[in-house]
Order: sequence, then structure tokens, then C-alpha cells
Amino acid sequence: MTFWFLLLLGLATYLIVQRSVANITQTPIWLLWLVLMTPALILTGWTLMYGTKQPPPSSLIIWPSIICLLLYWLLFQLGRRTPGDTQTQPQATHTTAEPSPVRPIEPMEETQLRNCFPWSVYYIHNIEYRPQAVICRGQIRTTPTQAYQQIKANIEAEFGDRFLLIFQEGFNGKPFFVLVPNTQAAKNTNPEQITRPGLALLLVLATLVTTTLVGANIAGADAKLLASDPSVWYQGLPYALGLMTILGIHELGHYLTARHYKIRATLPYFIPLPLFLGTFGAFIQMRSPVPHRKALFDVSIAGPLAGFVITLPILIWGLVHSEVVPVTDTTGPLNPAALNPKSSILLALLSKLALGSNLTATSAINLHPLAIAGFLGIIVTALNLMPVGQLDGGHIVHAMFGQKTAIIIGQVSRFLLLLLSLVQPGFLLWSIVLLFIPLIDEPALNDVTDLDNGRDILGLMAMTLLIMIILPLPQAIANLLQI
Repeated sequence: MTFWFLLLLGLATYLIVQRSVANITQTPIWLLWLVLMTPALILTGWTLMYGTKQPPPSSLIIWPSIICLLLYWLLFQLGRRTPGDTQTQPQATHTTAEPSPVRPIEPMEETQLRNCFPWSVYYIHNIEYRPQAVICRGQIRTTPTQAYQQIKANIEAEFGDRFLLIFQEGFNGKPFFVLVPNTQAAKNTNPEQITRPGLALLLVLATLVTTTLVGANIAGADAKLLASDPSVWYQGLPYALGLMTILGIHELGHYLTARHYKIRATLPYFIPLPLFLGTFGAFIQMRSPVPHRKALFDVSIAGPLAGFVITLPILIWGLVHSEVVPVTDTTGPLNPAALNPKSSILLALLSKLALGSNLTATSAINLHPLAIAGFLGIIVTALNLMPVGQLDGGHIVHAMFGQKTAIIIGQVSRFLLLLLSLVQPGFLLWSIVLLFIPLIDEPALNDVTDLDNGRDILGLMAMTLLIMIILPLPQAIANLLQI
């Protein structure tokens, strides 16, 4: 199990590094990957030498992590590309002059473009031409919603569906418009079929098999009897159905909300995995732009909210049928056979609600397989609500505060989680992964108009839920609950 976990961690880390920094630094990806994997390799070596019963010293966790992060940053900066660096394109061997970049509009069309911006709505100061975009900077004279709607209508009346109009707020606080060629315009008459129900159903069935196998193992069934005694499979169904329901409802929340806003999206696809948790999760892909920050917020929060709503009854039912066991040396936040409920404020409250007076200060919980699925459900909820980059939480704070503030919030959140991992080592892997998720999120088409108060309150409640999941139970509340 240790080997497979290390293999999956290595593959995930390599893909994250390759995706996030390959075009930014010239330092070899394999070297950056090796530096990041060093703490995990050290801990794996300790486990192989001394076993799982002897935990590694804290210095073996803290110092390699700090040193490797500093070394990663140094190697990244040494190889960082300057804005003028060229990519790996070979130079031409002949003397023919390079063709000039293609402009999205012709010079004689500039007057038509300027006429699309009435001075009473958005007074243009200057127009910047890029190979694949036209940037219009100026002074807004009305509300962002009215400005975007009016200018969008003018652009469509003048240029048809040639452009997508993006309304963004610059780092100086001033909003500007970007016209991007609409590459999907030619496909609108015959749109690509992106919903593949056959593939989605096949992946559901495959994931049901892999999660049932893992669930049977969690329930203590003998894997050797699976082929000869089909009834053993039923022991794995509570875990499998619980986990798949949580993941499926989470992604359906995203999918149905995207369809509500007429955003083209694929069906939810599960990723089967014949080991570890039985699945690597589920996902959807959106194939058209998000129209505004309201839609960005609703699509982003719908998944964690729907997943959490279905997680609560599953987790509570599983906790009711779990066994209270004495606290031992192996009790911890990630040990389902002796789970410490005080590792999370929310988990402690739900455990006390489900188990009542049976749960005391000297108690741990041997989780029922369905409770394990529910426990994984709140972990998935917390991970998705992290306010970083392209995670659901990153989209939420982007929609609430704008991209500039969201980048600051994401950076602070990564630092705070890294500090929390020094107290709770179980968060160390999360903190490392979040360090390499890009902080910049793709903007909505209208990325300036603010949300209403109701959505702001709902977003703050989502962040409060995240805090209740990841923070340990304060001793004062533990004394009050008598746990």
C-alpha cells in the first residue's frame, strides 16, 4: 500500500509541476519534482525501516519540508524565464522576413470599434492591439452591468459573433474590455457533442466495482473469497454507494447549475482506481465561457454545497453504527479504526450528536464503512473549498472579491495551511499540493459586476464550513461537550 500511495503521489506531483511551471522556468521539471518528493521519500524510508507503529520525529517532517521548499523556490527562480525569452521554436535558416502578427481587426475597422463605446457609458482612452486580442482601456461612466450589456450589444451589432467580449478589472482597479476572436463561432451551427452518456455510465460501473472491492476490504472481508462467494461483495456496497453518491451529487451540482446558465458542460465522469480509495474522484469539464461572476459563484458553490448536504446524513448514519473504542497510541485524525473526533470541529459535533454519552474524553471511533465514506465526503468538501486558484473555493472568493483580492487570499491561505500542517501533519500533503496550483483563475466574461449580499453571505458561510472542518476542536468546547 505504501508503494502504491507513493507512486500515485509522485505522478500527481509531477503532473502538477509540469502544468503549472513548465512554461515559466527553464529548470528541468524532473529536478523540481525530485526536490518536492524528497520529504515523502524520507518518510517512506522511515516507515519501511521502523514500521507504522513508530511515528517519525517531528524534525524529520519539518526540516526536510522547509529545506526542500526553499530549494524548490531557488531552483525555480534561477531558471525563471524573462518576458523576452523565446520558446523552443527553431530559428529559420533563410532570410525571409517573419510575417507580422495577425491582428484581430483591420485598421479601417478601428472607427467602428470606437463607435461601440459611447462616451456616456465607457470613454475610451486607448486601444492596444495584440496578436489574439484587442484591449480597450478607458473610464467607466455608468454601472458595470449596464456598461457590459450596452457595449456587448453594440459589438454584436457591429461585428456579429466574431468576438467574445471580456470585461475585467485591472490590478490598478480600473476596468477594461478585451475582444477575443470567437473560435467557437464557426461551430455554432453544428456544435460538438460533448455529453457522452455511454462513457459516463461505463465509468460509473467500473468505479462501482473498484470502490466495492475497497469497501469489502475495509469491512474486513477476505479478498480470496470474492471470486467464490459473491455475497462478500455486499459487504463493500455501503462504502461504495456512500462515496459514489457523495462524489456524484457534488459533480451533478456543478453540472446542473452550469446548464442553468447555458454553459456547455460534459456529464460527470468518475475515475476508477483499483486500490487506495477505489476512485480518484469525479469531474466535469465546461466547454464555454462563464458569463458573469454571479454564474461563476453559483456553479462553483453548487458542487460543495450539494455534496455536503448529502454527506451529512450518510456520515451521521455511519457514526451511529460505528463502534466507540478506547484511545490508544494509534489514535489519530486519519485512522478509521481509531479516529480521534477532536481532530475537526465539525466531526466532533457530529460524533457527539450521533453517539451521545457513549463518546467521552477517552474515546475514539472505529468507523463503520459508510462513516468512512461520509468522512471522506467532508474531506472532499474541505479540499474543494480551499480558496486557491481553480478549486471551487478559489472560484468562490474570485466571484466575491474579484481576481486581484482572490490572489492575495489564495496566497495567505496556502501559507496558513502550511503552518497548520506543522501542528497536524495530515495536512502537509495538502499544503504542498496547494503551493503549485496557479493562483490566477480564468475570468468570467463580465468579471467586474459585484455579487449581491445574499451570495456574499453564502460565500462567507462556505468559508466558515471550511474552517470548521480543518481546525481541531478547541479544548474549551471539548470540555463543554465532555469529549
